[in-house]
Amino acid sequence: MVVSVDRGRWGCVLDGDPERHIVAMRARELGRTPIVVGDQVDVVGDLSGRPDSLARIVRVGERRTVLRRTADDTDPFERIVVGNAEQLFMVVALADPPPRTGFVERCMVAAYAGGLHPVLCLTKHDLAAESEFASAFTDLDLTIVYGGVDDPLAPVLELLDGRLTAFIGHSGVGKSTLVNRLVPDAYRAVGEVSGVGKGKHTSTQSVALPLPGGGWVIDTPGIRSFGLAHITPDDVVAAFSDLAAAIEDCPRGCTHLGPPADPECALDKLPGKERRVAAIRLLLTALNANDPWQNSGGPRPVD
Repeated sequence: MVVSVDRGRWGCVLDGDPERHIVAMRARELGRTPIVVGDQVDVVGDLSGRPDSLARIVRVGERRTVLRRTADDTDPFERIVVGNAEQLFMVVALADPPPRTGFVERCMVAAYAGGLHPVLCLTKHDLAAESEFASAFTDLDLTIVYGGVDDPLAPVLELLDGRLTAFIGHSGVGKSTLVNRLVPDAYRAVGEVSGVGKGKHTSTQSVALPLPGGGWVIDTPGIRSFGLAHITPDDVVAAFSDLAAAIEDCPRGCTHLGPPADPECALDKLPGKERRVAAIRLLLTALNANDPWQNSGGPRPVD
C-alpha cells in the first residue's frame, strides 16, 4: 500500500505491515499513471527497505473507492486525493473557525460518489452547542462523533478500528491535533514514513499513518476548496439505495432538485420519503451551485 508521496518517490508498506517500509519510483511503462496514498501497488526490485534502496512500482491495482476533487466547479481536471479509503472523516470545529455547512455537504457528495462512508467529527463543542449545526444532516443518517481535545478517544477509535480512513478539514479545526492523539508522535512518524530522509511533517501532501490498535488514518492537507465538476446529480442519488431505482423514471437531464426546475422528478413520487428527499436535495443544491462560499467551504447560515 502507498503511504506517502514526495517528489516522484512513493513510500509503501509491504503486506500492510508498517515495519516493512520501502521507497519506490514509478516504472517507466506506467507513464503518468496517477499513484496516490491508499493505492495497492505491485513493486519489484530492491525490497529490503535499507537506506538509499529503491524499488519500482509496476502496477496500480483497481481502486475499490476513490476520493476526488477539482480545484473549483469549472475546473475540468479532477484530482484523486485518496484511493481505497473506507471512510471519510470530515473534521469540523463548532467554533473558531465557525462550522461551514457547505463544506460538509460537498465532502459528503464526494464521499457518496466515490464509495466512502462519511463521518462528521465535531471538535471544540465546549465553545458552542452542536445541535443546530448537526441537525442539518439528520435525515442523511450521517454518523457523528466528537474528537475535541477534551473528548474521549474510545468512540473515535471504535469507528477507525481495522479500517482505512481519510481525514479532511479546514486549517484550524483541530484535525492535526486529533491525528496526534490517535497516532503517538504522528509528526515524527510522517517524516519517517516519507522515506526521503527529510524527517519533517508537511501539510502539502497526504500521508497514511498506522493506528496502534490496527487500521490506518490518512492525514490530508488543510482544504481550501472542494470543486465537484466531476460529479453528476445521478452519481449522488445513486449512492442512496432507497432512492437509486426511482431516478430511472426521471426525464432525461433531470437534476432531481424538484419543482420548478424539475417538475417531473420521480423522487417526488416516492411515498413517505419527503424528508429524505429534501435532505438529499441539500447535497444536490451544493453540487449544482457555484457560489464562492460553497467552493471555498466558507461561512453560511445554518438552515
